[in-house]
Amino acid sequence: MVVEQFRTGGDRNFGYLAACESTGEALVVDASFNPEMIVRFAAERGFIIRYIFSTHGHDDHTNGNEKIKLMTALVPLLYGDTCSHTGIRVIDGALFPLGTLEARIIHTPGHTRDSICIHIGHALFTGDTLFTGKVGGTVTEEQALEEYQSLHHKLMVLPEETTVWPGHDYGSSPRSSISVERASNPFLQQKDFSAFFLLKQNWGAYKKAHGIA
Repeated sequence: MVVEQFRTGGDRNFGYLAACESTGEALVVDASFNPEMIVRFAAERGFIIRYIFSTHGHDDHTNGNEKIKLMTALVPLLYGDTCSHTGIRVIDGALFPLGTLEARIIHTPGHTRDSICIHIGHALFTGDTLFTGKVGGTVTEEQALEEYQSLHHKLMVLPEETTVWPGHDYGSSPRSSISVERASNPFLQQKDFSAFFLLKQNWGAYKKAHGIA
């Protein structure tokens, strides 16, 4: 499998292309501010884009959707949408065939109710659910609880070697892994939800005390 990470602009946004090497079939995740860059990369390497996914509906992840739709004739898919080519709906556990691979949708509410992660091969595209050393922002305690449950019950149960590809370059490195995040992410070190929520409420002070940018 080929995974290419693109710095698309905005607030350190990342976009992605993942492709099956044997068939050349590819998908795009969060084209955002620069879909041309991703489509050009695919064309230059002979990849055929079959799907376009947005990890959630925030504008900084979807603002390139109309442009990439015009460029590829594919409708970008968000949580709850149905792919017109396959008839597969973007819901938790849905499998989208991609050459010899399958892309599995993981519904991870928290940052937003429609947040999804996409698990394909050894790669996990986490959008704004999980960053390297950080997690996605939430406003209410209910959202924080949803995020806590998504992180622990859906992502941390994946194989340790799974590569984490986040939606923004907010952490200490542009990618990570489930094993690294489980062992070092301060939010994932908290013993229970109360401690997790308390850290969220005091994240500014924690960052200052620990020299985190």
